[in-house]
Formats: sequence, C-alpha cells, structure tokens
Amino acid sequence: MHNSPDEVLNNAGIKPTPNRILVIRSLLAAESPLSLVELEKDLQTLDRSSISRVLALLLEHGAVHAMEDGKGITKYEICHCDHHCSAADMHVHFYCEKCEKVFCFEDINAPCIKLPDEFLVSSVNYMLKGICPDCRKNSQ
Repeated sequence: MHNSPDEVLNNAGIKPTPNRILVIRSLLAAESPLSLVELEKDLQTLDRSSISRVLALLLEHGAVHAMEDGKGITKYEICHCDHHCSAADMHVHFYCEKCEKVFCFEDINAPCIKLPDEFLVSSVNYMLKGICPDCRKNSQ
C-alpha cells in the first residue's frame, strides 16, 4: 500500500506537482473509487480540465485504474502495485443498486480469461451488481 502522494508519483515515475499531489491525496483518502465530478467537488481549488489532465497522466503511467461504475460513470482509484498492474492484478468491485455506492474487494482478483494470443488485454472492469449488506438490513 502507498502511504503518501509522493510515493505514488515516485513509483510511477511522475514528477510531483501541487495539482498531482492534490488529486492523489484525494484518491488515497477515498473509501471507494471517485469520478471526475466527485474529485472536482473534493478539490474545489482545481478546475475540471486540470483534474482531467492529472488523471490522464496517472492512467498513462499506471498510477491509477479507471473503472466503470454500475451507472456507466468512469471512476478512478489508486493502483496499489509497486509496478505497472497487469489485467491479472485487477480486483473485483461491487455496485449497490440501492445506495449506488461502489465497493472495492482488493483481496479478490478479477478472474483471468484466456483469449487468443493475438489479443492484448490492457484493463479489466469486473463489476458485480446487487444490494449491499447495509441496504439489505435497512429494507427488512
């Protein structure tokens, strides 16, 4: 696990800048993956285009993962590998259809699918959908 924005950036070979540190800090503090809109609300000192540029750089260097939540919105989370993650390093996510929260199951790897050799997988989005324990409890 990375403890600081500087560690995340250094491990990805990215020069720390104030904007990059702010975005990484926000992602590290989050309990679940964040969308661009959520980052924008959290980082009121940065505009959307600045956040987008930082996210694009972080994605390019493998410092963050992009995944689609259960509603088709792209969300971002820190890659906790010390190297570039492969498809085999991706973990399972769960989308609650009631409270719309995304849960990360970092200890459960997404299954590896054997494709023909001419295909190269660059990312995996393994999303399960249903009702989380809290919402199940509250509806009984």
